[in-house]
Amino acid sequence: MKKNTVVIVEDHLLLSQAIASIVNQFDAFQVSYLCKNGQVLVDRFSESEENIPDIVLMDINMPVMNGIETTAWVSKQHPKVKVLALSLEDDENTILKMLRAGAKGYLLKDTEKSILEQALLEVIEVDFYHSKNVQNILVKSLKSKTEKKPKLKENELTFLKLACTELTYKAIADKMCLSPKTIDGYRDVLFQKLNVKNRVGLAVYAIKNKIYTP
Repeated sequence: MKKNTVVIVEDHLLLSQAIASIVNQFDAFQVSYLCKNGQVLVDRFSESEENIPDIVLMDINMPVMNGIETTAWVSKQHPKVKVLALSLEDDENTILKMLRAGAKGYLLKDTEKSILEQALLEVIEVDFYHSKNVQNILVKSLKSKTEKKPKLKENELTFLKLACTELTYKAIADKMCLSPKTIDGYRDVLFQKLNVKNRVGLAVYAIKNKIYTP
């Protein structure tokens, strides 16, 4: 079985090596290389297409180029690469900044090994991962904001509810009896209507507005 490639961006070498050792134990994943900051990752990506992985495990507080800046760069220059934040930071602003930069999920460094594996799998299979803790922080942070709710069509609401589940976009298309291209269209329209950038944002909006109940 072909393994999904992972790159770890972390400025503490021993911690980076420890994370790599854990990830390499997972059946579906293999670490390609380590980077001590975002600039090193940018340089490695620029060297060769072979250096571009499926997933980047991204720390946030790093010298030279931090995780938020690097995530924004990866999202813009290599949108197919999935960034999963792995940090000690648990404040709302940092989490929101990472998700807005394009991260597919956010994990704290004290997470259990099984949760890390689950998060990696879900990011590959359904394009996002969010823990209950981070989900609660996101919903709480959004409650204080007043915003005019956009009008959503029936099919958009159906898609939004399904996007909160573990179904892949292809499975959602099958369930709604629509083509994957049409589903991609719903996704892009909702990104614009709801002012979000990824599937995590869709889920947070749906939960906040009681469109979907976990």
